[in-house]
Amino acid sequence: MNATATQADPIRKLLETARDQIGKGELREAALTLNQAQRRWPGDARIFMLAGLMAEKSGNVKAAFEAMRKAVAAAPDWGPGLLELALLLARHNQFAEAVETAEKVAALEPRNPLVLAGVVDIAHRAGHSEMAVRHLRRGLELVPGDVQLRRSLARDLGDLGRHAEALELWNGLIAQDAQDTEALLGRVLTLLATGRPGQAIADTTALLELAPGDSVYAYYNALAHGITPPHQPVELSRRLFDGMAQVYDQHTVRSLRYQLPKIVADLILARHPEKRLNVLDLGCGTGLLGVCLGRLDGFLIGVDVSEAMIAQAARHNVYDRFHHVNLLEALHATPAAQYEVITALDVFIYVGDLVEAIANVQRILRPAGELYFSCEAAPEDGPNLVLQPSGRYAHKRSHMQALCQEAGFESVRIDDQTLRHEGGAPVDGYLVVARKAAA
Repeated sequence: MNATATQADPIRKLLETARDQIGKGELREAALTLNQAQRRWPGDARIFMLAGLMAEKSGNVKAAFEAMRKAVAAAPDWGPGLLELALLLARHNQFAEAVETAEKVAALEPRNPLVLAGVVDIAHRAGHSEMAVRHLRRGLELVPGDVQLRRSLARDLGDLGRHAEALELWNGLIAQDAQDTEALLGRVLTLLATGRPGQAIADTTALLELAPGDSVYAYYNALAHGITPPHQPVELSRRLFDGMAQVYDQHTVRSLRYQLPKIVADLILARHPEKRLNVLDLGCGTGLLGVCLGRLDGFLIGVDVSEAMIAQAARHNVYDRFHHVNLLEALHATPAAQYEVITALDVFIYVGDLVEAIANVQRILRPAGELYFSCEAAPEDGPNLVLQPSGRYAHKRSHMQALCQEAGFESVRIDDQTLRHEGGAPVDGYLVVARKAAA
């Protein structure tokens, strides 16, 4: 930095130092640096903005919002301050205001690529694919042909069901680079979603040639050949849930009206009002069941393939331990007669064949223990296991009844249940409660 720049902006060097310290987690040092800047140039919006980032990093969300709002009040039309406020709002699931603020920033700085990236990120966090598409198209006007923007736009168009537009983008990316694995897989998913699996064989073959033995590519290759794999690869579930961990609660509870954790927690607590029990929560996700159960006089153990989801669940401080493993492996490795209750809510839809899982659950439950699990409903006049266009498995209820009985459960109750809502329509399924015989 030259002397003229320093004289024109006497706190710039301090602000750069503070941002670097915040990035490194040196929060005490950053606070001292910001105090120096405040003494030299009181009330600068940049100081408040950095103080907000520092407060959030320290875990003081309330102070973060106070500081960010002070930054915006000090400079109402300053893009960086508005963008940081919008991102803070999105990170803490206040999506309506986040979107409104992001749109204001985009109007103020329509040609700023950093603003564009932030606005698209907010749109994705808010589940607002239409907004993301609009701004991604604007980004491609600024940077024609940008590969990352085209990939992101194709994915969002696919999520909106605009498959023809998505396919056109994937085709263009592959024509440009025949080894673009993201584009090849994107085209595979689009062809599968539109009921043209045979047309995806060339792409799945190419993917396996580029990465022999890749379990995800092998999975989609089987689908392209009309084969329903008995299980979904763990890597596929991990990628999905790692990517949505931070917005999962907001998306499922508010947007999809997901109520299974509350329903099942109420059933468990009705049977164990004193809370003296050990619970194994398979596919615990962000810990919604634990929140509904509260602290137990026993152990609450969470199992999930997504480390990012486990990190969210740990914040509730109700689980005693987590296992970052495939649930089939976890069940196989668990000794017999360990738990009074085992749950698998919205989990088996990503597993597939449940013969081994249900048998192992029965083994590791204590006498009179109960298994609670949900499934999406497959037609009774079709196969026992169906892989749906959504990529989730559906299970025939009569098959689940038979599996539980064959595994040795004494009683099996199956209740119809709306599992969640998608696209404004209910997703039909059922809740199974299987009880092991008392000793």
